[in-house]
Amino acid sequence: MSNKIQMSTKYDPKSVEEKRYQFWLDNELFKASGDPDKKVFSIVMPPPNVTGMLHMGHALDFTLQDILIRMKRMQGYDTLWLPGMDHAGIATQAKVEEKLRKEGISRYDLGREKFLEKVWEWKEHYANIIHEQWSKMGFSVDHSRERFTMDEGLSKAVRKVFVDLYKQGLIYRGKYIINWDPEARTALSDIEVIHKEVKGALHHMRYPLKDGSGYIQVATTRPETMLGDTAVAVHPDDERYQDMIGKTVILPLVNREIPIIADAYVEREFGTGAVKITPAHDPNDFEMGLRHNLPQVVVMDEAGKMNENAGKYQGMDRFEARKQIIKDLQESGVMVKIEEHIHSVGHSERSGAVVEPYLSTQWFVKMKPLADAAVELQETEDKVRFVPQRFEKIYVDWIKNIRDWCISRQLWWGHRIPAWHCADCGGLTVEMEDPTACSQCGSDNIQQDEDVLDTWFSSALWPFSTMGWPEETSDIKRYFPNNVLITGHDIIYFWVARMIFMSLKFTGQQPFRDVLIHGLVRDADGVKMSKSLGNGIDPLDVIDQYGTDAMRFMISTGSTPGQDLRFRWERVEAARNFINKIWNASRFVLMNLDDFGVDDMDLTGPLNVADQWILTRLQETIDQVTKQLEQYHFSEAGRILYEFVWDEFCDWYIEFAKLSLYGKDEEAKKTTRSVLCYVLDQILRLIHPFMPFVTEEIWQNLPHKGVSIVVADWPKSEERFKDPESVAKMNLYMEVIRSVRNIRAEVNVPASKKVDIYIRADQEDTLRTLQLGEKWIRQQCNPNQLIIRSDIQLSEKTMSAVVTGAEILIPLAGLIDIEQELKRLKKELKILHAEVERVQKKLSNQGFINKAPAHIIEEERRKEKNYLEKREKVQLRLAELQS
Repeated sequence: MSNKIQMSTKYDPKSVEEKRYQFWLDNELFKASGDPDKKVFSIVMPPPNVTGMLHMGHALDFTLQDILIRMKRMQGYDTLWLPGMDHAGIATQAKVEEKLRKEGISRYDLGREKFLEKVWEWKEHYANIIHEQWSKMGFSVDHSRERFTMDEGLSKAVRKVFVDLYKQGLIYRGKYIINWDPEARTALSDIEVIHKEVKGALHHMRYPLKDGSGYIQVATTRPETMLGDTAVAVHPDDERYQDMIGKTVILPLVNREIPIIADAYVEREFGTGAVKITPAHDPNDFEMGLRHNLPQVVVMDEAGKMNENAGKYQGMDRFEARKQIIKDLQESGVMVKIEEHIHSVGHSERSGAVVEPYLSTQWFVKMKPLADAAVELQETEDKVRFVPQRFEKIYVDWIKNIRDWCISRQLWWGHRIPAWHCADCGGLTVEMEDPTACSQCGSDNIQQDEDVLDTWFSSALWPFSTMGWPEETSDIKRYFPNNVLITGHDIIYFWVARMIFMSLKFTGQQPFRDVLIHGLVRDADGVKMSKSLGNGIDPLDVIDQYGTDAMRFMISTGSTPGQDLRFRWERVEAARNFINKIWNASRFVLMNLDDFGVDDMDLTGPLNVADQWILTRLQETIDQVTKQLEQYHFSEAGRILYEFVWDEFCDWYIEFAKLSLYGKDEEAKKTTRSVLCYVLDQILRLIHPFMPFVTEEIWQNLPHKGVSIVVADWPKSEERFKDPESVAKMNLYMEVIRSVRNIRAEVNVPASKKVDIYIRADQEDTLRTLQLGEKWIRQQCNPNQLIIRSDIQLSEKTMSAVVTGAEILIPLAGLIDIEQELKRLKKELKILHAEVERVQKKLSNQGFINKAPAHIIEEERRKEKNYLEKREKVQLRLAELQS
């Protein structure tokens, strides 16, 4: 195909992106081929929640995955990037309930079925938005394999896992202290609780002994829970309380008799060494209550209001009751003192409500047997590899100390627990198919459990359920386990660990070979982006202003693995400028091709030093970029590409190429065109995973073979193009050119003014090298005359610079009027003396130092350093000229 299509003078992302993405879809370029002759590379997309639109964290996560998938596709792999979405139980239900509240409706007004219809409508609306965002961001996902955590196949997998774990005794139902969200009215797992430091109070109270012999003093931050106290505990070795162990106290306000017990869990050094025990409202007290067979008195309901066990406080909100109880205790003389107390309080990640430890009947998974297999795996050579490695220790430490997982949620949106309760015998029936009768007594008086499963239960099966498990599908045989999981460090416990547990249990294999952990996207000041702070940035806003490729390049090269990324608009702008540089360089190449076609490309003829140099540097860049991407060092790969393309190809080689392109030697012209086309083609392929749209647009205009750059071969370095000597030669030429430019800049002589340039080289090989490159030095340095010899001796005053193996001399007479330059420098020195004096006077003023903001003082110190450096240079220059 020859160059027939003209590129516009300026790259316009909006006119390119939509048509190019549709072109890729029309040609089915993202579909996994299933070709048995190809090696496999697979990734399952961490499913975004259907709670709303994708944010910058998603943009980072998915862009890194797309870079790997696009590279592997070009390397000839059968690639599968399987997309999907998560129903996100509590989060999505909360969003829909909030929307209904604004309409004056509650879910209870609608009933379960009608409410779920509303949630499905929400899901469809946001799923469509997410599809559009995937397209806008250029993600090369296999749309034909998209999954949803509540689709029919995944729901079957969820049921199979629940039933199997239940029948193996690994899922059980029991009373337990769980984290309760009184606002959402549902249980929370430990990792759905955010702990915050809160200024509270420690309330010291005296419980009277029944025998009238005195009191025992206890302290609490939650006095409303005292209504559920069923004991007071002391350490068995605490000498202060030896005579009290076994006695009874009267619980104030409710007058219940409760025992004083001894338990080694009590810390003698904390407070008075005596603690109130509330088994139904504190996890540690619950465990102690089991050891001592204490009653469990629940004093609140699911909405966080005091219940019938709270006596006269029944019906009051827990915090309202707290105030009244404190008042009553003070009036009765039970309250000894109240101290300010900073302590950690759990808050619901979803609703923000203060979490209440609450005794409730829930469903649990026994985690230790599952975790043990994962611990064993990490002790083998086949272990899951964490990148960066430090996250492996965090993961292993956590799973070694894991607690049972509360998997039931008091919600309507989610996978309903497949367990049926019998109203006649109290038995449970758990089967793959919906039962019509109780499995224990045969009664048809059965009802399905009202609760749904924690959203992470279905997410834990994602790597294999999306491939068709529990069926033995061709996809699961071919694409599972996945090669890599890319995710944020904030969900290692929520998700990564549980996927490994479930995969080992149900497939006997790890779900992925590598786990690449990236950081969070923060604002320019390092603050985590959030709606409440108003510092979030919509990826579509970035795309609208700068185009998708600029956003992708910025976000993927902005940090190293495991580190947080700071979003800065100036970095997006720099990425956009890089795209414009590539676009303009490509236009230059295309404008100089004439009728040069892909079959005219010939790199077998004689190459000059500049050709050999750029081809060598290209091979080195191919090797380095490929290595960095294979090791997940996206930022370093981006830096290498940026420097090669901007500095070496655009700023140097294209300039050198103009000599041949504008010359009369047709053979040299053809060779230069071949080199330009080949190098640009390879550059576009290397950059394509980062910037898919602009690279496709340029590539389609270049002489090429093939349907799309998406499926073009990934570059491989070729030994025939490696010539280290050419690199050394070109480095010398560039050093000479830079030195001449620096001398011109130092004395304010424009590049357009011709000057005499002398280059003295003592070594014969350096002399030959410089003479070989004379045409490029002439082209770039604009000399009046250029003398390159070993025997140069000049008596006149010169400006000089030393380069590798040679010295550059430029006579001053040809550069400047010395008298005029002396006058100018003296005037500049006078100004600098004044500036140095002014800034030093300011910095020696103690009043300024004490009152001025730190950044202002720092700015003045920076100015002082700058003025001193400038003054020193001017003084040196004056001394040189005067000598």
